[in-house]
Amino acid sequence: MKTFPHAHPFQLAGQHFWLHPLKAIFWQEANMLILADLHLGKATHFRKAGIAAPKAVEDTNFDHLISLLLSFSPERVLLLGDLFHSDYNTIWEEWEDLLQQFSHIRFELVPGNHDVLSAEVYQKSALHIRPRHYHEGPFCFTHEPLESFSSEQYNLCGHIHPGVKLEGVGRQTLRLPCFYFGPQQGILPAFGSFTGLATLAVKREDRVFGIADSQVIPLT
Repeated sequence: MKTFPHAHPFQLAGQHFWLHPLKAIFWQEANMLILADLHLGKATHFRKAGIAAPKAVEDTNFDHLISLLLSFSPERVLLLGDLFHSDYNTIWEEWEDLLQQFSHIRFELVPGNHDVLSAEVYQKSALHIRPRHYHEGPFCFTHEPLESFSSEQYNLCGHIHPGVKLEGVGRQTLRLPCFYFGPQQGILPAFGSFTGLATLAVKREDRVFGIADSQVIPLT
């Protein structure tokens, strides 16, 4: 089996995955890179509204994505919603440039609540739009977590921006982004570097992998 430096091997529903500290999953059998909540254009959107936001955020998002594409060489990239943060801005043009640069890869979007660009923008793009409940193999891919589950398919989603809180001596606490896998549902960390965290309540049967110091760390 192929191995990938810095990524953590993980099996789910009989399939082989690699969890990467840049907050993406590689599904080996499908040769597919999976990520959620890029929120491209968010910093630019905030600056247009007069809110201070770092300009380097967008470059970081693109640099991380390109690094993943070069590391895994996927045939497909599946985006689990909130690709673009809000209204159209110039960052979408940079996204289109990336699609052209990697035109040999099929980019697919399961729409999220922030994907509100006009249908015309998507139609002109090389991006392929999937249903909001996209079924493939043993998985149902969505943006928002499903509230009811099929016994036949495992739900992989985003939206939550999951984090986990670690407690140390002297009441020290640390919150880390994480990959979360419950019995019927897995939640990917937010890929975008300008996003917050929602601390999850972890149960004994859950499997959680924190992301720290460019490593994926098993926590449960």
